[in-house]
Amino acid sequence: MIKKISMELAGRTLTIESGRLAKQACGSVLVTYGESVVLVTATAARTAKAGVDFLPLTVEYQERFYAVGRIPGSFFRREIGRPSEKETLSSRLIDRPLRPLFAEGYQNETQVIATVLSADQENDPALMAILGASAALIVSPIPFFGPIAGVRVGMIDGQYVLNPTREQCQNSRLDLIVAGSAKAVIMVEGGADSLSEDEVMDGIFFAHASLQPLLAIQEELRQAVGKPKMKVRPVAVDEVLRSRVNELATVEMAEVISTVDKQRRNEVFAQLEDKVMAALATELVEISPESLVIKQNEAKSLLHDCKKKMMRARIVKEKVRIDNRRFDQVRAISSEVAVLPRTHGSATFTRGETQVLVSATLGSGDDEQRIESLSGMSFKSFMLHYNFPPYCVGEVRSLRGPSRRDIGHGALAERSFQAVLPDNDRFPYTIRVVSEVLESNGSSSMATICGASLSLMDAGVPLKNAVSGVAMGLIKEGDEIAILTDILGDEDHLGDMDFKVAGTEEGITALQMDIKLEGVSRDIMSRALNQARAGRLHILEKMKEAIVAPRGEVQTHAPKIFSITINPDKIRDIIGPGGKMIKAITAEYGVKIDVSDDGLVKIFAPTTQVAEQVKNVISKLTAEAEVGKIYTGKVQKIMDFGAFVQILPGTDGLIHISELDAKRVDKVTDILKEGDEVRVKVLDVDSRGKIRLSRKAVLAEEGKS
Repeated sequence: MIKKISMELAGRTLTIESGRLAKQACGSVLVTYGESVVLVTATAARTAKAGVDFLPLTVEYQERFYAVGRIPGSFFRREIGRPSEKETLSSRLIDRPLRPLFAEGYQNETQVIATVLSADQENDPALMAILGASAALIVSPIPFFGPIAGVRVGMIDGQYVLNPTREQCQNSRLDLIVAGSAKAVIMVEGGADSLSEDEVMDGIFFAHASLQPLLAIQEELRQAVGKPKMKVRPVAVDEVLRSRVNELATVEMAEVISTVDKQRRNEVFAQLEDKVMAALATELVEISPESLVIKQNEAKSLLHDCKKKMMRARIVKEKVRIDNRRFDQVRAISSEVAVLPRTHGSATFTRGETQVLVSATLGSGDDEQRIESLSGMSFKSFMLHYNFPPYCVGEVRSLRGPSRRDIGHGALAERSFQAVLPDNDRFPYTIRVVSEVLESNGSSSMATICGASLSLMDAGVPLKNAVSGVAMGLIKEGDEIAILTDILGDEDHLGDMDFKVAGTEEGITALQMDIKLEGVSRDIMSRALNQARAGRLHILEKMKEAIVAPRGEVQTHAPKIFSITINPDKIRDIIGPGGKMIKAITAEYGVKIDVSDDGLVKIFAPTTQVAEQVKNVISKLTAEAEVGKIYTGKVQKIMDFGAFVQILPGTDGLIHISELDAKRVDKVTDILKEGDEVRVKVLDVDSRGKIRLSRKAVLAEEGKS
């Protein structure tokens, strides 16, 4: 059965359709918004995946260049196998609000694929994919307890705008993507131009109210074509085994959850696990080896449940965190700048047991990142990359490039600086920041933001304001709630919310929220944001102990940028035939030269002295004749009526025979020959650029006539 439902959203028609395409998937929908079209499918294995205790869900968002009538620019002229950064971030955006809403105990491999079939450059396919993923799941037999939907909200001239167009986004002070259910907000992702907590909060709930019609049309679709949900067999728990595990572990688990040092806490837990497993092995001697392994794995899971339950109860009921901090207390902070001798800027930032080393590198326009996407070719002059090596958590694993998590954390940190970066006219560098996480016990992405701010100021980047970040957590047991500032890794893993907030002293610049509950209320979110503000301001004050403001100039090893403006018609003189001239200059002086079509020339040089030398070379190459100025030129050609003299590189003028001398001249060759040097004065430059020169005027001025 084919079902199509349409509605108006932000002044444009949105249509969701099921039953016509991709019918062998468990569920599929086609979402059309304007002239953007996204096909989303949801497929699941028939049986649960053996040996897993998590939801094996994968989400893939893929863009096709035919969607905008383009052929890919890769060597193979097809989309490359590795997803782009945009595709990776969009996949995460879809995955995060879906994941908390599957049936407990559901462990079938599940895959959601969103394919962009048409893109009109105005309506974001990623938002359509969130809607489509939810719709494909709710019409399928997969036990997903949606629906959910996502929208973007902007702020233009103080007014919130739903799903702003690309042109509107250019003038927006807010760019938030909000996903939610009928009852609550589930996910928030985006940036802001140093807006207040109240302004951001109002934007989030403006979005939540605006997405409700999208939930209604999904419910209508479910009623029309939805399939019965598969039954999820509850995971059978051996209550006798649970009781025995708790009996063996409870006393010593109290020591585990009160051990402050992360490594020591892990050691104590590992020792307890060994002790419990050994005790159970002696008690289960009568079962087969295979059954013993199953029971031991179940016991390990129950032991983690015991740890989670006791840790959460200690926080909520006893008001005591793992490391004995107050709920609103930030861990001890230390930071240092200029820690690496050859980088353009560097810093370490340590908060508790989380530590990052961040470097900033300055480059020229040639170093901008080139990005091929559905919107065409674009260039990015600010990049922030996040690396999470295995040693930072004491693990061993293969290094296979940045993970989705690494890319997501880097993008969040990068977004945090968009509101404070200097204009390119003021600071025309390409900037790359790299964060190496050296130790991690929670909030490494927020530590990256703090370290990046320090390293950029150390590099002399004139940030408008310093930026810091803090991660907030939530523990909810019944009606009791604990909101935690600067969460540890265990508080994140065992808690109900990870709410990252970055900003300046003036306001919020980026935020990201993920939850493991069905949603959070406005009151909880408001309390978390205000508590985050206090934490953010405290961190900014601690960062001032390392560096208060950006350095007045770039570091010694950073390239120096100097600009000179020339007549655009003279660009060819700098470039030379086949680029010969500019190549010769860059090779001789060891510089980079960027020449814009408007005549702006940027020189990237290792020292000021070298830059001045290059400026002089360019000035000579592009100089224009000035009326009344005297030049020493070289005779290029003799004619009956006068001589052509080169007074500047590529610039010739004519000395008429009447201007050669104060007395009458019968032949030009009586005065000049080709190759002679002669001092001449510019009499006139006409509208066509033709230059009249005079030797006679120079002789008169110098008293030689």
